[in-house]
Amino acid sequence: MQQQNDTQMASNEERYRQAAEAAEPPRPKTPRPIVILGAGGIVRAAHLPAYAKAGFPVIAVADSASGKAAELASEKNIPHAFNSIGEAVRFAPADTIFDIAVPATQIMTILPQLPAGAAVLIQKPMGETLEEATLIRDHCRQRGLVAAVNFQLRYAPNNLAAVALQQAGLLGELHDMEVQVRTYTPWKLWTFLATAPRLEILYHSIHYLDLIRSWLGNPSGVYAKTVRNPQSATLAATKSTILLDYGEWKRVFVVTNHGHDFSSETHRSFVQWEGTGGAIRMDMGVNLDYPKGVPDTLAYAERGVAGSKWKSLPVKGNWFPDAFVGSMGALQSYVEGSTTELPVGFESAYETMALVEAAYRSSARPAEPLPL
Repeated sequence: MQQQNDTQMASNEERYRQAAEAAEPPRPKTPRPIVILGAGGIVRAAHLPAYAKAGFPVIAVADSASGKAAELASEKNIPHAFNSIGEAVRFAPADTIFDIAVPATQIMTILPQLPAGAAVLIQKPMGETLEEATLIRDHCRQRGLVAAVNFQLRYAPNNLAAVALQQAGLLGELHDMEVQVRTYTPWKLWTFLATAPRLEILYHSIHYLDLIRSWLGNPSGVYAKTVRNPQSATLAATKSTILLDYGEWKRVFVVTNHGHDFSSETHRSFVQWEGTGGAIRMDMGVNLDYPKGVPDTLAYAERGVAGSKWKSLPVKGNWFPDAFVGSMGALQSYVEGSTTELPVGFESAYETMALVEAAYRSSARPAEPLPL
């Protein structure tokens, strides 16, 4: 019997290893040229490294701040730089993929300047409110834009591998999904967030809400509370607890604390799935010691197998920058017709924004009083 168990464990290990190693982000057969609209830190830190790694050609960058695009183009060997969006749009070839990388409040200043029917990847969030998201959605519909929103955590290498493990049968029936982030985030790196009325859920936990939707679809409702941090008194709320309602048998929640400025051994940044067949856990290293970060990890455990312990699997890259290959690759593949699905399309992104809005509305409501 022991020999049979050992053989089964070895067989499962090989199957799961092969599944995880085969997980890859979507890639087009023939990459189209990219024109980036915005030359901020996220472009330098994530977009450009990811595109270079994937072999996606960036032919131009534009930014309204004088000289900013030229500086980035010179640093990263981008052939063309422009000081206005209009110049870049007029320059762009017909098969261009536009990559909008600006704060949410600026998205609707750029979309109307794009040609009808253009392909465009929009940096998240899709506006700062559901009202703004509705304007963006309706504009994309009316102009026939082939638009996606850069919810790239779906394409993090360790999440792609986790999906492959699930598809290989590891989890069985998924009944528990937990996201926990307890770390220190230097919000001062993003100057536009200093006066933002909405912060943590809209600009950070939105990634986890979108990831949960990619695994489980839309919940029937949400309970949430997001609060401010006295150590960052000038900022909007940076700590959140969000509980998503997927019925009687599923516990799904997100809990974050971005003001945990104690030593690193108590910092946490993970997603964990539990099912009737096993469990998967992935660590998101970018949140730990941001922006330097640490490597992402992935581990799994089987249920009901004698002597089974958590087993680590190699991860082919990190959320930042490697996941950005997936969101751009998904759009490019859809545009060229090599795939018929666009998981991060603007219609799906709107549903993530609706979930964000529901979380804020829940947080604003009073809690159930004690029945005294």
